[in-house]
Amino acid sequence: MATKAPYTTTFEPEHTIQPIYTGGSVALEQSGRILATTLGEDVLLTDLNSGRQLAKIEGDGEFISTMTLTPSGSHLIICSRSLSMRIYSLAPSPTAILNVTYELLRSLKPHTTPVVVLAVDQTSTLLATGGSDGVVKVWDILGGYITHTFRGPNILVSALHFFELVGSKAEERGISARNRNKRMAPEEDDDRNEYTRGFRLASGSQDGKVRIWDLYKRNCTSVLDSHVSDIRALDYSPEENTLLTASRDKTAMWWDAKTWKIRKVVPILEEVEAAGFLAAGKFSYTGGANGNIRVWQTENGREVTRPQPARGETDAIVNAIAFRDLGFLLSVQADQTIVLHATTILDNVDVADTISPLEQLRRISGSHDEIIDLCYLLPDRSLLALATNSEELRIVSLAHDISSENGQYFGADVAQLKGHDDIIICLDIDWSGHWVATGAKDNTAKLWRVDPVNNSYDCYATLTGHAESIGAIGLPRLVPLESSEAFKSPRDHPPSFVITGSQDQTVKRWDIHKDTSRKAPRALYTRKAHDKDINAIDNDHTGRFFASASQDKTVKIWSVEEGEVQGILRGHKRGVWSVKFAPKDTPTITGETGPATSKGLVLTGSGDKTVKIWNLSDYSCVRTFEGHANSVLKVSWLRLPTDERGRKHVQVASAGGDGLVKVWDANTGELETTLDNHEDRVWALAVHPTTNTIVSGSGDSTVTFWKDTTASTQAASTAAATQFVEQEQQLQNYIHAGSYRSAITLALQLNHPARLLSLFTSVVTQNIHEPESICGSKSIDEIIANLSDEQLYTLLLRIRDWNTNNKTATVAQKILSVVLKSYPASRLSNLKVKGRKGKGLGEVFEALKVYSDRHYKRVEGMADESYLVDYTLRCMDGLGFVDEGVVMEIDS
Repeated sequence: MATKAPYTTTFEPEHTIQPIYTGGSVALEQSGRILATTLGEDVLLTDLNSGRQLAKIEGDGEFISTMTLTPSGSHLIICSRSLSMRIYSLAPSPTAILNVTYELLRSLKPHTTPVVVLAVDQTSTLLATGGSDGVVKVWDILGGYITHTFRGPNILVSALHFFELVGSKAEERGISARNRNKRMAPEEDDDRNEYTRGFRLASGSQDGKVRIWDLYKRNCTSVLDSHVSDIRALDYSPEENTLLTASRDKTAMWWDAKTWKIRKVVPILEEVEAAGFLAAGKFSYTGGANGNIRVWQTENGREVTRPQPARGETDAIVNAIAFRDLGFLLSVQADQTIVLHATTILDNVDVADTISPLEQLRRISGSHDEIIDLCYLLPDRSLLALATNSEELRIVSLAHDISSENGQYFGADVAQLKGHDDIIICLDIDWSGHWVATGAKDNTAKLWRVDPVNNSYDCYATLTGHAESIGAIGLPRLVPLESSEAFKSPRDHPPSFVITGSQDQTVKRWDIHKDTSRKAPRALYTRKAHDKDINAIDNDHTGRFFASASQDKTVKIWSVEEGEVQGILRGHKRGVWSVKFAPKDTPTITGETGPATSKGLVLTGSGDKTVKIWNLSDYSCVRTFEGHANSVLKVSWLRLPTDERGRKHVQVASAGGDGLVKVWDANTGELETTLDNHEDRVWALAVHPTTNTIVSGSGDSTVTFWKDTTASTQAASTAAATQFVEQEQQLQNYIHAGSYRSAITLALQLNHPARLLSLFTSVVTQNIHEPESICGSKSIDEIIANLSDEQLYTLLLRIRDWNTNNKTATVAQKILSVVLKSYPASRLSNLKVKGRKGKGLGEVFEALKVYSDRHYKRVEGMADESYLVDYTLRCMDGLGFVDEGVVMEIDS
């Protein structure tokens, strides 16, 4: 019997790069390890060092209005538009060192309006909530009760900050200089908790006022009225005994906490969204609409950082977090990017020094937005380039060391290449992966050099000349000779040409020369290529031809040198979105009209939901693949795997608007497998040339890496088939030897219903019935009484099936009787079966009950009928028969 399993192509999602932040609140615990971010209606906890997800806390179905972590990282507080506030306790997972366990302590309704701002004191015991109705409440986090309620005017509270005053007792009490002679009554002073004597809570409102609330006396001690717009940031420095306030009125103010008078007013000249103290209060920072972190000297308000040009609207800073002795400042930008800025340089800055802007230690993309295109970079394919519906090209790391603490973990941002003025639509790489070309809606294309060894990601050339957006771009695939300098040092040898296609319906060839003067390249030729937009361009591995795909439903094959059309591929019924030449050494395939020649093959994907392979000998369609429910947006050839017979499988992959990635067998035209992990259109697709890993990018901001598990699946299937044959033979041996105990155990393991029924039938119907046995054999009773949950569940399924048939119901009832008498009801109702829940067990027991009732009623009916038969037989005792006729005598 053959034990080789049939060849099956399988892919499994190995890694996923997905959003960690989609806007809203961001919180960081004091050690700088746990980062909490809002992800839609949920909250995600991430290890800031390794990028690993620690926990995902699901929301209550409503938008999160605000969220925060305690400085110690012991609790997470979430407030939503449903007016609820949920407090979670956090602790390291006892089973996984890189995970965090969470438990919902309580759910409260803190205000009658949504909570818009939260603050936690440094001891992680008190929580302040500010609502849109102007009410501020202070809560005991562990107890879950209100300790203070402060009512201000009915104006939205926009900022909160706990602090503890320093200085004399009069100052600790927050008594102003003119009121220090007014002393409180001694008995009143004694009644109050000494622990809260110096504690204060500052609240800022949309009216520009800052109120200082005394937690000891439970009243407002001061109102700081100098801003004229929303207060966005509050911070206190005990070293300077100064309160910092920053507002959208484009100013920042430093207040003396002794007298609550203004020490300094600095015009920031931009709407400030974040501010705080650095270096033990010696310096202050601000961040706002211009997208820059600016550092100021607290003593005199002088700006320490050099002037910085204003950035775009998407770079605007909306939040910032800094902790004492952390070594960095975390800022959040409007485009959901999180940036870590080094602050250690401030330790060595003198009073009169001016420094460069704070160094960016790392950038973390909270969300990559819609993934439009992607490709592997470098010869080892250790980087990934992403076009993400923005003007910048993002490069992320594919390092697999998840414990890395240098920020270069899998999916970490390595660089952002800026230079385009509009959204990047397409990109392509050369043979080495050191050069990447991009085309954008700003009508230009750029050639970038990627050199991570020297941390160099610079624009080598800008190609200007198209009249409309560039939607297609291609670099040469020809690998230079191994003895050439271009092969040995690809970073110093740019590709010889670039092909671009545009919405202006033209294609251009640009010659790129190794010129130190970096003169702008000019188009060698321009050709009117199509009647509609050009969607894709690809170069073949010889460097002699390129293909252009267009919305006019055609694909044209061109000569690179002359720019002349060599052939036209017609057959698609809608626009063609993608085109790919077959890689080198691709074998000929047998199509619908016969074998294709070896001149070359081209793969296309179209809006008509089909994928086609074309023969370059006569430009005819070799094979058509149908199966997508929406437009095919991207196609690619897979590496040529071989099966156990040595036959090469020519496979292609396609990505569609239906959110699916499909892998096809090019020889048979059959669908090999469907990969489903996206919730939106899959725009981007690439294949690793060595591992055959498929990477797909979607409009849902997710990048999925599909590992080729065909070999391991094949090996596992072959091993399973071999084991199955061996077990089948062993089962036959047990049956032949009459070893029912071993045979039944193995039949349950192999899930053989027919043989299991035959074994039980032979036991139940045997002539010799052992005393005190339920089914007739004590050994069988013992086997059934010692089954695992999985085996017991399988047996119940078999009993359910047998019980539906009158012929096998007797055996089913016998075995069911053994089960019910061998196990308590609690065990049967709580079977722990992998992949099964209580609902499935309930359905099994319900089916057993229904058919058992039916059999019981049938037996009762047969008993009633037996009485009629007995009566009839007794009546027939008086009947007599004679040879001449029948004479009936009725006994009187």
